[in-house]
Amino acid sequence: MAKLTDKQKRFVDEYLIDLNATQAAIRAGYSVKTARQIGEQNLSKLDIAYALEERKAELAAKCHVSQEYVLMNLKQVVEKSMQAEPVMKFDYDLKQMVETGEYVFDSRGANQALQLLGKHVGMFKDKVEHNGDIGIKIKVDYGDDDGGEDS
Repeated sequence: MAKLTDKQKRFVDEYLIDLNATQAAIRAGYSVKTARQIGEQNLSKLDIAYALEERKAELAAKCHVSQEYVLMNLKQVVEKSMQAEPVMKFDYDLKQMVETGEYVFDSRGANQALQLLGKHVGMFKDKVEHNGDIGIKIKVDYGDDDGGEDS
């Protein structure tokens, strides 16, 4: 991070707290009025982007978090969430929890973990569709000046 100003270094530190560029810019001492633009600009600067990647790698190594660790734990979440767990209720006669005969599973946990895994392996792509006139005209030239058919 030697090429960064003190304020930019602070921005990097602050950005890593919550990954919010606007708030990081404010906490780093930039104007509240221009924080959104400054945050966006800072993220697009190569020196800052490099410093962020460097710091993220340091943090991951320090915490012993790797891609494999994250994926394996997501897989465990999916497998645990998909297991049917018995619904329990308190039996006042027996004075203990007993199974009701019903089973539930954590569909939200399973869906979220599966979505993250799917994104990682490239199964889900963000798709942008444009409808309507966006001001671009395309002219196709078929090489025929008179517009007629070739004989």
